Amino acid sequence: MKRALWFAICCFCGSVSALEIPNSVVVLTISGSVSSSNQGKVTVFTMDQLTKFPQTTFTTQTPWYDKPVKFTGPLLKDVLAAAGVKGGDITLVALNDYRVEMPYSDVTRYPVLLARLMNNKPMTIREKGPLFVVYPYDKHAELKKDLYYTRSIWQLSKIHMQ
Repeated sequence: MKRALWFAICCFCGSVSALEIPNSVVVLTISGSVSSSNQGKVTVFTMDQLTKFPQTTFTTQTPWYDKPVKFTGPLLKDVLAAAGVKGGDITLVALNDYRVEMPYSDVTRYPVLLARLMNNKPMTIREKGPLFVVYPYDKHAELKKDLYYTRSIWQLSKIHMQ
């Protein structure tokens, strides 16, 4: 019983700290169908807030690099859950307003990463950063298709949930 209570407290405290009102540069804004907001009707995250989520790392070959690349960051499903997202269509928007659509089922079926590090280093805008949506292409053969490559948006700055 004590162990379950401790786990619940840790999970609750972790989600509260992720939704603090940001005191530095916002790198990601989630709008639309969110039930947990920290800035008006939207949920915003700084890079520091994104580092407080559990971090996942995997190495995968991508069409954009000659060699396999190591990516690290929170799972997209965890970030969406912190914003109170329970499903719906996802529109991902880059810094230059490039947009792609992703079904919510992708984040429940695959460990889609909101990569903030590439080969253990923060990504600059020139290097497709600061945030890059990456699928584990090498672990699931069905992901090695243009459909999933186009959903791997780099320079991600906004997510709109419908």
